[in-house]
Amino acid sequence: MVKKVKTGPSPVIKARITRCRRLMKKHAIGAHLVTGQRDCFYLTGFTGEDSAVILTPKAVHILSDGRFDEAINQECPWVTRWMRRGSLVAEIAKASKELGIKKLAVQPEHMTLADHAELKKLNRATKLAPAPPLTATMRRTKDDSELASIREAIRIAEEAFVAARATIRAGQTERGLAARLEFEMRQRGASAAAFTSICAEGANSALPHAHTGDRPIKRGSVMLVDWGAVVGGYRSDLTRTLFVGTIPPDLGRAYRTVLEAQQRAFAAIRPGARVCDVDAAARNFVREAGFGDAFNHGLGHGLGLDVHEPPSLSWRSTEKLQAGMVVTVEPGVYLPGVGGVRLEDDCLVTQTGCRVLSGLGKSLDDAVL
Repeated sequence: MVKKVKTGPSPVIKARITRCRRLMKKHAIGAHLVTGQRDCFYLTGFTGEDSAVILTPKAVHILSDGRFDEAINQECPWVTRWMRRGSLVAEIAKASKELGIKKLAVQPEHMTLADHAELKKLNRATKLAPAPPLTATMRRTKDDSELASIREAIRIAEEAFVAARATIRAGQTERGLAARLEFEMRQRGASAAAFTSICAEGANSALPHAHTGDRPIKRGSVMLVDWGAVVGGYRSDLTRTLFVGTIPPDLGRAYRTVLEAQQRAFAAIRPGARVCDVDAAARNFVREAGFGDAFNHGLGHGLGLDVHEPPSLSWRSTEKLQAGMVVTVEPGVYLPGVGGVRLEDDCLVTQTGCRVLSGLGKSLDDAVL
């Protein structure tokens, strides 16, 4: 164990740790093992992988290895660090034993059965117990610093889309457009694409999670583009549908339907609204417009350090929205063998309703190249 450096955490990180400790106290947790990489970052600002955090009422311990010694110096020098030479599980066992931890609350969603069994074997003095989703609960609503990063990720993604859109030409492939889009995002400051970008041409766009390949773009093509950027660890997630020259009649009608369905969903978003009711505001309109079950996925999802976070805007859930949540709203209509239309924007749930954070044009005129 290396001695602790006295420099303290930033006000944002300090507030998160304090809030997490309050939740620990509420659930009678004396020591919490955090093994989810995004959760470790959320609580400390540490970006290294294959590491863990043990949070106690008095200290924050990071268990990592020599690859990240300098990263800890730069990102969170105030922690107590345990720099392992063996496996991470062995270091967790050693630390919990030396710290005299009698009961360690683990994240069951971020610990394999094999690691759980090995940890019990290496330290029989510490009882392991499943922790409730403490950080997941905290991450449902975003603080000002998180919102700033999400807004910047949206700005970069939108500017990159405008630049990439200007390069679209007949003969260009789906893969070529996706590569250009990701290049433009990195050029503007994104650390990465938020996920593997989807550029789907023609009938391929009728698959909600289409695989981008070598299909060429041609006159009369419909193009579905789903992309996002990462800034400061936070993600944006946007979708636009484009028409190259002409609009097939069925897809033109689908586009107008999807656009109106999205507007109805925006109007339904407010604190206390059930996510199933927000989903229904869009889904019922799509059905009434004559597209039956052609909208075959949930309306949207939470967005933040992960591209898919709670809450799920789904007909299956009665969870209620809270002010401070950031969610996507992405209705779609998919016609097999013809093509698909989806429009997706990122939204903040405010005290009184919904604020759409993304601003790319999406009228039917905007969609035609």
